[in-house]
Amino acid sequence: MTASVRPAAVEVVRAGALTTVQDEGRAGLAHLGVGRAGALDAPAAALANRLAGNPAAAAVLETTATGCAVRPDRAVRAVVGGAPCRVTVDGRPVAWGAAVHVPAGAVLDAGPAAHGLRSYLAFAGGVAAEPVLGSRSADLLSGLGPAPLRDGDVLPLGPPPQAGAPSVDAVPWPGAPGPLVLPVHFGPRHTWFTSEALVTLTTGAYRVGVQSNRIGLRTEGPPLERVRTGELPSEGMVLGAVQVPPDGRPVVFLNDHPTTGGYPVVGVVPEPALAAAAQAVAGTVVRFVRAGR
Repeated sequence: MTASVRPAAVEVVRAGALTTVQDEGRAGLAHLGVGRAGALDAPAAALANRLAGNPAAAAVLETTATGCAVRPDRAVRAVVGGAPCRVTVDGRPVAWGAAVHVPAGAVLDAGPAAHGLRSYLAFAGGVAAEPVLGSRSADLLSGLGPAPLRDGDVLPLGPPPQAGAPSVDAVPWPGAPGPLVLPVHFGPRHTWFTSEALVTLTTGAYRVGVQSNRIGLRTEGPPLERVRTGELPSEGMVLGAVQVPPDGRPVVFLNDHPTTGGYPVVGVVPEPALAAAAQAVAGTVVRFVRAGR
């Protein structure tokens, strides 16, 4: 009888400011009060997986600002992508944005982001954390999925892709974003705001606020004046909703957003435009533009 082979695993040596397990998220469960979660910079996570030889849906590690370091117990093919950073294996510089070989017991360190905010670590076979409601993603608002990583945590990896599986060594990565430009479709509650407020939204000088996180990108800038007072009964919220709290400063909902809310939504940012928001550090200039114009 053949003994079962224990799956490979990585130990978290340095968890960093905030490192979570993320995949493509839990789409289609908002009617049950379950948010989507998933990698904020989905194209970067998918590209890292492609370089590692994984399907796009494989789970990766998403770091925030300060990176992280891990030690595999077996040799593994790994990729660090997303926000550019210094990458080392046992202190030796290796490539960012390309597949690298990490020997068993060596420390793969993704350093602080040089540009942008969130880096992605993909491993051949993907991170095999226990799925919850069909996804391995951590949702910081609901607490679903794996908890944010801590030093000493051990994460299992899935079986590596079969020999001969399609893979690539390097591909072009997008350049670092400049000002964050977010197209917005007005509605459903834009009539709650003055016409001047709508002009302010699409012409005003906004910046990414320091309290931004995976739940929402908070802005600093001119407040939007309302023509209607009072609050709404709670209604459904979607990814990219631009909600306006009592201080009048727009908040763009990201992947861990609540599924309901009572503050009016002045507009919605289309999902493809949100990847850049994942890499926008505090102080980044934000411009809202009317979608379709």
